Amino acid sequence: MPSNSTALPLLAFGAHPDDIEFGCGGIVAHETRAGRPAHLVVCSRGESGTRGTPAQRTREAKTAAKLLGATLEFLALDGDAHLEIRAAHALKLAAIIRRVRPAFVLAPSTVENQHPDHWRLGVMVRDAARLARYGGVKELRRAPPHAIGQLFFYAVTPDTEQRNVTPVFIDISDVQVPWLDAMQAHQSQLTKDRPHHLLQISRASILGQRLGVPFAQALWPNDPQIFGSLAPLARAARHF
Repeated sequence: MPSNSTALPLLAFGAHPDDIEFGCGGIVAHETRAGRPAHLVVCSRGESGTRGTPAQRTREAKTAAKLLGATLEFLALDGDAHLEIRAAHALKLAAIIRRVRPAFVLAPSTVENQHPDHWRLGVMVRDAARLARYGGVKELRRAPPHAIGQLFFYAVTPDTEQRNVTPVFIDISDVQVPWLDAMQAHQSQLTKDRPHHLLQISRASILGQRLGVPFAQALWPNDPQIFGSLAPLARAARHF
């Protein structure tokens, strides 16, 4: 990883105030601990959720972002449970990419059998990453074009993991505590019958056991990976 002074940011998008924390919060915490700036963009305030008010969920998201070591902004699109795929939305997302100028972008997986806001946002972030590169887009001329290094998708729940893409695994054993704290910041979403934070910790523990580490999270790359040498590939997932 680059040194603290040269590390380009990580930019993560979520459809709702808790998506990033539950889906890839451990990875965000791991990167910020290593010195990489991270910026979170949440595209609703949970207006249609069963639990919690928009004001409460906004406060929870701000607390969680601080625990992850990240900055946070809210982007108003169509509202919770009303998100539609629009070129205008993709352009707004692309403008953020140009402003933040990240090396890595994280977005919800595009598997359709989940909350529709999740996969629709994932599709638009993918479009935005391309639009951010194009110099002739008039709506984006306030900032120079920017080509990201990698776009990765995260899965909020196990059934939204992308089955036809080989994932990359991140060892997050060093940040289990701040990640758990960030998930628990979303108290409005945690009940005895819906302990979302425990599900995510269990997923990370089981994946870690497969890989030979205490905890890990997976990301699914949008594009094939290119390496300059074999050195980054020294650790394999085969443990048993």
